[in-house]
Amino acid sequence: MKITELLTKETMKLDLQATSKTSVIDELVNVLASADKLSDKEQYKQAVLAREAQSTTGIGEGIAIPHAKTAAVKSPAIAFGRSIQGIDYEAFDGTDSHLFFMIAASEGANNTHLEALSRLSSMLMNAEVRNALLAAKTKDEVISIINQHDEDDEEHHENVEATNKGLVLAVTACPTGIAHTYMAADSLKEKAKELDIPFKVETNGSTGAKNILTPEEIEQATAIIVAADKQVEMERFKGKHVIEVPVADGIRRPKELLEQALKQDAPIFKGSGEKASSNDGKEVKQRNGFYKHLMNGVSNMLPLVVGGGILIAISFMFGIHSFEPKDPSYNRFSEALHFIGGSNAFTLMVPILAGFIAMSIADRPGLAPGLVGGFMASQQGAGFLGGLIAGFLAGYVTNLVKKLFVKLPQSLEGIKPVFLYPLFSIFITGVIMFFVIDKPVMMFMNYLTHFLNELGTGNLMLLGIILGGMMAIDMGGPFNKAAFTFGIAMIDAGNYAPHAAVMAGGMVPPLGIALATTIFRKKFTKKERDTGLSCYVLGACFITEGAIPFAASDPARVLPASIIGSAVAGALTMMFHIQLRAPHGGIFVIPFVGGNPLLYALAIIIGAVVTAVLLGILKKKVVE
Repeated sequence: MKITELLTKETMKLDLQATSKTSVIDELVNVLASADKLSDKEQYKQAVLAREAQSTTGIGEGIAIPHAKTAAVKSPAIAFGRSIQGIDYEAFDGTDSHLFFMIAASEGANNTHLEALSRLSSMLMNAEVRNALLAAKTKDEVISIINQHDEDDEEHHENVEATNKGLVLAVTACPTGIAHTYMAADSLKEKAKELDIPFKVETNGSTGAKNILTPEEIEQATAIIVAADKQVEMERFKGKHVIEVPVADGIRRPKELLEQALKQDAPIFKGSGEKASSNDGKEVKQRNGFYKHLMNGVSNMLPLVVGGGILIAISFMFGIHSFEPKDPSYNRFSEALHFIGGSNAFTLMVPILAGFIAMSIADRPGLAPGLVGGFMASQQGAGFLGGLIAGFLAGYVTNLVKKLFVKLPQSLEGIKPVFLYPLFSIFITGVIMFFVIDKPVMMFMNYLTHFLNELGTGNLMLLGIILGGMMAIDMGGPFNKAAFTFGIAMIDAGNYAPHAAVMAGGMVPPLGIALATTIFRKKFTKKERDTGLSCYVLGACFITEGAIPFAASDPARVLPASIIGSAVAGALTMMFHIQLRAPHGGIFVIPFVGGNPLLYALAIIIGAVVTAVLLGILKKKVVE
């Protein structure tokens, strides 16, 4: 497939009016929407912003490639925009960007689509192409330039041998596997050619790994550069000098990385999830970060929380106890919904949390002991906190087991992952959970639940202020997730008040911003007012991330207003003694809360009004 089958005249704009990063994204999203390439414009935009939050797609050399792969894309496409005067897109090299290619890849995009998108990324590393695009007078000329340099990207295998300079290998990978993966590969390849260094690079893109490094090449290699923002297969590099950097470094400083590789100025990778140690005794963690492991568990648990929680909420429509056969309001369908959502989806919640935490720490061998430890915590009453402990315990136990068996003969290598690792890691994790963890954690959770139940109204309001405010601090980031996780833990422990404050606090920022764009119209641009309308829906559905575009463009005003409004809503929720059994659902579960549903709705509305009024006071009038 040619690139120009995705990049057409309908998806080009040669005279961008945008003057900032967010307005560029808005303008190009509108181009794609006008060309009927998106099924959900706002959802696609949020996916693009989420990718930008990981790292800027302003790659330097005057280029930016915002992109996302999401179900909101109706058909794969590329939007091209050009700004002769240049726009500050937070590029790696600090320069303004002039050429913008917004890539829209659908969840079901086939390999031919993805290969064409990746070829565009590689093509833009050519200065001749960039200069020609800047000078192009018409859309037809742009298409002609792209076609002229578009070559089929058939997979080929490079055969390279070490010379007196040594052989350098590399692996590149980015989260979406569309743009940065191939740009880093081309940047390293071109610089290696210029420096006359024998070189080969493996790309881990959306279409899978290509130009895969062979065991013979790895054996010959002086060092390996891993420029990646996602996990790649590392065990094969055991015993080699490995340089691990973000994929962006492969684009912007290839010479430095290649020279570092030739000098073997890098730790030796020991494999099996251990630490890598350099010749001078320094150590570098191959996997680190409590938050990273926790979020891996939480993100994989969330579908169960959301799906199960909403099914439970639907069952309440027939009566709050309609799922109980002995209750007068009993309904068979309600029992089925509660059984699916509560007895099954929610039962899997803690084991999945623990399993994926352990997998983040110890790779695939950590999954089984994590699941078992999490299930034990769930069954023994240690609940959510027990599951957290089980996940980290299983991950580090598995790494220890790997280390113990690292010196086994090569002939036994095959039985490690299928026999030795699961047997010993499940046994050790299970014994520790059974004899050491489960009962003390169960007692602590019971104490915490009792303590929260006994809190007076004043203390409950303080807890509501903290939980509600945390939901608005980073709108989907660590603070938000910490509050949400605590709320889920309390639901699991049988205390339903904290999560009511959590959901109220999470709904307020987008609702408050939506109100502000409606009431104080002169304080917002037309695009912001249009986006504000979608915030009504996002806020009502408990999607705090709907407020992110506003917070990103004006954090000094939007964040304080949102945090205060959310804190007010959380405090009022606690003051009204509201309880929430369903962990998600927004307005759809308000009628089924414990306590007065109207007071819960009032708490959310008051919080949103506070945010809106503060925004109206803090923001200045805009001139369009």
